[in-house]
Amino acid sequence: MTTTQSPVPITTEDYAARMARAVADATEVGLDGLLVTPGPDLVWLTGYRPTAITERLTVLVLAPGQQPTLLVPTLERPDAESAVGAPGLSIVDWVDGEDPFARASTLIPAHATMGIADSAWAMHLLGLQDALPESSYRSLTQALPMLRAVKDAKELARLAAAGAAADAVYEQILGVRFAGRKETEVAADLARLLREFGHEQVDFTVVGSGPNGANPHHEAGARTIEVGDAIVLDFGGLMYGYGSDTSRTVCVGEPSALVREVHEVVRAAQQAGVEAVRPGVSCQEIDRAAREVITDAGYGERFIHRTGHGIGTTTHEPPYMIEGEEQSLVPGMCFSVEPGIYLPGEFGVRIEDIVTVTVEGGRRLNNTERDLKVVS
Repeated sequence: MTTTQSPVPITTEDYAARMARAVADATEVGLDGLLVTPGPDLVWLTGYRPTAITERLTVLVLAPGQQPTLLVPTLERPDAESAVGAPGLSIVDWVDGEDPFARASTLIPAHATMGIADSAWAMHLLGLQDALPESSYRSLTQALPMLRAVKDAKELARLAAAGAAADAVYEQILGVRFAGRKETEVAADLARLLREFGHEQVDFTVVGSGPNGANPHHEAGARTIEVGDAIVLDFGGLMYGYGSDTSRTVCVGEPSALVREVHEVVRAAQQAGVEAVRPGVSCQEIDRAAREVITDAGYGERFIHRTGHGIGTTTHEPPYMIEGEEQSLVPGMCFSVEPGIYLPGEFGVRIEDIVTVTVEGGRRLNNTERDLKVVS
């Protein structure tokens, strides 16, 4: 079961343009090039996702004036050559028993300051440092936080499809039985539905019932859901290689007055955060807008996390909607707006939508109702 037709493919030319842009961006911030190991940056730049990420060194080397080069273990070369972006790369392999860092050192400019992917293993970075002791390295998140932040039309289409699929999952889960079942059983329903509606990967299915809902990252456990429980549902994964992530809070049977009150505060805070989205506004202003509503209602100390995170080829990435983040919003950015209130020992409430920045303001990619739903 799927909700949309397959989106327009991302082509070899698209990946080549991304690599060229990454080199230009790196040069602009004073880097001599980029080293990209397996992870979301490599997927975004080349379309290559190794079947297994192992101790064997795989690294994409990008630098001005030289062809993008992917160094891979010989046994993984066929997989690398099948990636959509491979025709725009020079692929070099190394065999077991050979020093991969010595081979990599021949591809990296001398005395270079290189950006390196956050996903790089420490043993790989240390190996590169030993092979190139006069080079230095900077984290890509610190040096190029906007590398993947602004999405093009093809990426936005994928994120919209993933969001619509997650919405369909929520509509379906409202009809299942909650009372008397374990959190893990409902989580299994969510995972099954995500796949039925087109997700190739399920990243998380949070089911936080009653007091467990007061833990924002509670993993579904063996607790049996009871009548009267407020339940935080937070679920998402990858569809067409791009993320979904949505949260709603429901109640089994008639909600208490306190649950209704807290839910309405969170709903108003989430609305304020979305309404604050527009080009030129800093990321921290989205956090401030949502947090002000919760603080004014007397629950400020119970909102214990940032208001949002970016989303793309992963479900959590820059930019972050948090105090101190002065990066301005740009059309094409996509991120969550997900304020919450958590009352230890009682319950929690969170409401989350993915929002994309447009020239007019913010557009939600999740569109299910945000009022407090009663489930059985």
